[in-house]
Amino acid sequence: MSAAASTASTSAVSRFSGAQHRLLAFASLIILVAVFSFASPNFMQTSNIIAILQATSVNGVLAIAATLVIITGGIDLSVGTLMTFCAVIAGVVLTFWGMPLGLGVLAAILAGAASGTLSGTFVAKLKIPPFIATLGMMLILKGLSLVISGTRPIYFNGTPGFTQISQGSLIGSVIPSLPIPNGVLILFLVAIATSFVLERTILGRFTFALGSNEEAVRLSGVNTDRWKIAVYALAGSICGIAGLLIASRLNSAQPALGQGYELDAIAAVVIGGTSLSGGRGTIIGTLIGALIISVLANGLRILSVAQEWQTVVTGSIIILAVYTDILRRRRL
Repeated sequence: MSAAASTASTSAVSRFSGAQHRLLAFASLIILVAVFSFASPNFMQTSNIIAILQATSVNGVLAIAATLVIITGGIDLSVGTLMTFCAVIAGVVLTFWGMPLGLGVLAAILAGAASGTLSGTFVAKLKIPPFIATLGMMLILKGLSLVISGTRPIYFNGTPGFTQISQGSLIGSVIPSLPIPNGVLILFLVAIATSFVLERTILGRFTFALGSNEEAVRLSGVNTDRWKIAVYALAGSICGIAGLLIASRLNSAQPALGQGYELDAIAAVVIGGTSLSGGRGTIIGTLIGALIISVLANGLRILSVAQEWQTVVTGSIIILAVYTDILRRRRL
């Protein structure tokens, strides 16, 4: 068998294995919904389902950003604090400076892209390991959020329409029986756009290539540093959208919020089947993972399970998901 045929065969097996993982994750989601529905009549109420989707919107957008970086073989520990930093920037532009809503939205997304570019530069140009580079960025952004805001929350009471970004319902205004929050709509729009980038653009092809074999890509004459920085920049801009969603949901930018969100985001990515070794992953898998995290947290809360035990359960699921990925890679 030729090398090309062997590579194609391995790629086909990898895709089939990934599809199996996503199917297993989706089956797990269905089982969780069935179990919690049986355990409590409050779980399947419309208000609770909307609450689950609303919670998923923020973590889901963050997880999409984390997916891009993890596919390259990297990791981004700063997505949570970057989300907060972008919310604070929006607060400064809209509340302190009194600028129009559109400029505040643009400022948040650009702040995310700039921060992502900086992280990507640390990783690509300075050759700092992604774990250390993004850990440092996490602390820098946390400090900057506190400094810029004066350690106090920034409220958006004087910005008409800001809460509608996440809490309004464009779908509900058209179909009153479906009051799905705009935050959920934005989540799916981000997911569709990111899937298109990964599957249909040159940036997407290089994202997977960097995670599969970065050295081979570099030896083929590709400027791997430039593409890696571009991936981090795109991920950062998506974190800016998450910052807008959470600020809109709370009607405030909370500078002390954010740390810990990266764990739920990475958990969703891993549960969704993206390999921590890079080169493989899908946005649909990440969405399933984010829904599993939200359903699990919501269901355990309804059953009055203590917060500390909820954390134990989530951690156990992450370990199981990573071990499943290890077993799958051994079979390839």
